Amino acid sequence: MQRRAFLLALAAAAVVPPAFAQGKPMKIGVIGSGRIGSTIGGLWVKAGHEVMFSDRDAEQVKRAIDGLGPRARAGSVPEAAAFGDAILIAVPYAALPAIQQQVGAQLKGKVVIDPNNPVPSRDGDMAVSAREKGAGVSSAALLPGARIVRSFNAWGYATMAREANRPAPRMALPVAADDAAALKLGMQLVSDAGFDPVDAGSLAASKAFDLGSAVSGRVLTAAELRQALSLKP
Repeated sequence: MQRRAFLLALAAAAVVPPAFAQGKPMKIGVIGSGRIGSTIGGLWVKAGHEVMFSDRDAEQVKRAIDGLGPRARAGSVPEAAAFGDAILIAVPYAALPAIQQQVGAQLKGKVVIDPNNPVPSRDGDMAVSAREKGAGVSSAALLPGARIVRSFNAWGYATMAREANRPAPRMALPVAADDAAALKLGMQLVSDAGFDPVDAGSLAASKAFDLGSAVSGRVLTAAELRQALSLKP
């Protein structure tokens, strides 16, 4: 029943955003096809992108691509890393070092969308220091050479599935990166997923919207989000 409700919400979000209508479909690799990975990846498929889903749990990948059509495919983690012009990594934070060891060389130079959150009760001591530094900065240190874009990180999968592509004003999501071209692409992918992207500055600045922050979990318009983060209009 829960899976069916999720698919219905995803189908309702299938309207192609106007911004994507002017662009070209991309190939996107998804590493980690749980709730967040399958939700965001599914929205990109609905927008017209080609997405390869991967996970250490093959059954989870099968669930992720179920009903999404020919633009969604299954692959291994190395295959997804090689396939994607951009990569979404959505795994427990403590798994990032293993991802780096497995496919770090393939991620160098690629835009990597990072929605991952350090949770000490789950991820141990490394999550404590990551929270202190800011998750975006810590992710960049754990995945050296990848062009990290921080977004999608402080909102639940059900909220994003429900709110994607809603009538204007759309739900806004902050986007942060240290690389201008990566930021631009990240903003486009957030728009393609059905949200209004808000430029939130650098990875260091992204600590302002880490999980547990004042904006975490709140459904805000772009103007409201800018105000909450004290960003210029």
